[in-house]
Amino acid sequence: MRPQIVRLDTARFTAGNVEKLSLPAGKTDHIEWDPELPGFGVRLRTGSSFYVVQYRIGSKQRRESLGDTRKTDLEQARKNARVRFAQIELGIDPRAERDKLEASQKADGLTFKVLFGDYLAARKEIQRGSTHNAAKRYFEKHWAPLHRRAVHTIDRATVAALLRDITRDHGRTAAARARGNLSALFAWAMREGVTSANPVVGTNDPAEGIAPRDRVLTPEEVKAIWSQCRDDDFGRIVRLLLLTACRREEIGGLRWSELDLETGKMLLPKERTKNGRPLALTLPDCARSILKAAPRRASRDLVFGGGKAGFSAWSYCTLSFNAHIAAANGGRALVPWRIHDLRRTVRTGLSKIGIKPHVAELVLNHTGHKAGIGGVYDHYDYEPEIAEALAKWEAHLLSVVGK
Repeated sequence: MRPQIVRLDTARFTAGNVEKLSLPAGKTDHIEWDPELPGFGVRLRTGSSFYVVQYRIGSKQRRESLGDTRKTDLEQARKNARVRFAQIELGIDPRAERDKLEASQKADGLTFKVLFGDYLAARKEIQRGSTHNAAKRYFEKHWAPLHRRAVHTIDRATVAALLRDITRDHGRTAAARARGNLSALFAWAMREGVTSANPVVGTNDPAEGIAPRDRVLTPEEVKAIWSQCRDDDFGRIVRLLLLTACRREEIGGLRWSELDLETGKMLLPKERTKNGRPLALTLPDCARSILKAAPRRASRDLVFGGGKAGFSAWSYCTLSFNAHIAAANGGRALVPWRIHDLRRTVRTGLSKIGIKPHVAELVLNHTGHKAGIGGVYDHYDYEPEIAEALAKWEAHLLSVVGK
């Protein structure tokens, strides 16, 4: 039976209004058209409603579903409808293009597992090792139910359902990161021409509403942490992080070949930094002493850890470390903290002792002040200013911890 089509010229489409739409009495199939975007509307059926787009190709009139209204954002559905209309203006049949692509994928046997393998291979040379390994882990573990699925069968509803499962089993943060990696994969696949859409678009972000971390350790907490650092890899790393404000992977994966302990220079190549920019620091005296005392492993360039990428036992060692802190304080544990809070604490401390903001940012290898025209003309490396900032911070830190 052909659906009854009703045009409402006065009702403006909003997310709230769409939620309130219902079938007129006596009807089982009904379309409400958006008065602001002709050809776009909501199709109502018993127990369901979904966005539709209607257009004409030659003598043929086509109508496509753009997703369940409960799972698809209104503005995203409108955007997808406008894409269809733009294709039509260019003489492209959206459905024919989609069918052609799906037929090609079926013929090629393109499964999700094959797709993410191709993606990881293409991105390996331009991604940091930790970023690449994290993406691989999310695809292999969190998105395992998709491995044997043909890519063209993976839609928004499938992704949304799996995101709910990941959130339940691994938490909102892990689900958000899995979602981000999946979206990056499909965005790459679209640019490669192997898929026509990104099924992640329009799904709920599991991290929505989670406040960003802003934990800054108090001087008393810094002293408690410093005092419990033992003469082992984890203890040395924590102290170095407090002295340099480096990221944990930068110190955990530190190599002797990146150090000149006589001059106190540390040079991390761009492949080992988050923003892909080399990091050069003149280490303060205390940091140099810690590294000079660290044992060297035969035929091993890595300073810490026993794995191929350096130190990796972060969770286990942090738990053990916190237990030692609590025992030393009569069973009173620190307010929960993370390794990355050390970096935020140092950055805040640099401001407190009067280090100029742009120099403090360069200590952390942030280069925002060189964005735009500044980055074109300012090629000074500020190395003396960074060295002075770290030396002043070292003096302040050692006074805090009672050294």
